[in-house]
Amino acid sequence: MNSLEDIVARLLTNQGLTIAVAESCTGGLIAHRLTNVPGSSAYFVGGVVAYANEVKEQVLGVSGETLATHGAISEETVREMARGARRLFDTDVAISAAGIAGPTGGTPQKPVGLVYVALAASDQERCERHLWQGDRLENKRQTSEAALEMLRRYLEARRP
Repeated sequence: MNSLEDIVARLLTNQGLTIAVAESCTGGLIAHRLTNVPGSSAYFVGGVVAYANEVKEQVLGVSGETLATHGAISEETVREMARGARRLFDTDVAISAAGIAGPTGGTPQKPVGLVYVALAASDQERCERHLWQGDRLENKRQTSEAALEMLRRYLEARRP
């Protein structure tokens, strides 16, 4: 059985598309999974692990107003992260993720396990909110899985 990484690799390659990532809570796990596939240099251009808000702003172009109004863990921020990665690396598509992996850092409004994943492409944007119940490593794993699954669904929907 093909892994999710293998499936998106085949779809990206067959469609001649390039991808970049912007990650926060996953710490590079999405990029790691994408580059586990031999030949990934054909479609994977690069990524940014933007843990600090300053990096989100200065490297990815996330608006300071967005961060002040909605916070780093928000649909608005994650959408801007995906757009920023796509622009920075000049790719066809980008995926991003930000959240609270845990075990600390949660609040009643934004509990541990809350994550957002987004996709930006020329023809559409998508964003999903998830609330995981695992420990830190499991929350990171589930977030990377959700991001790759979002990418898979996008690629399968656009293929001829």
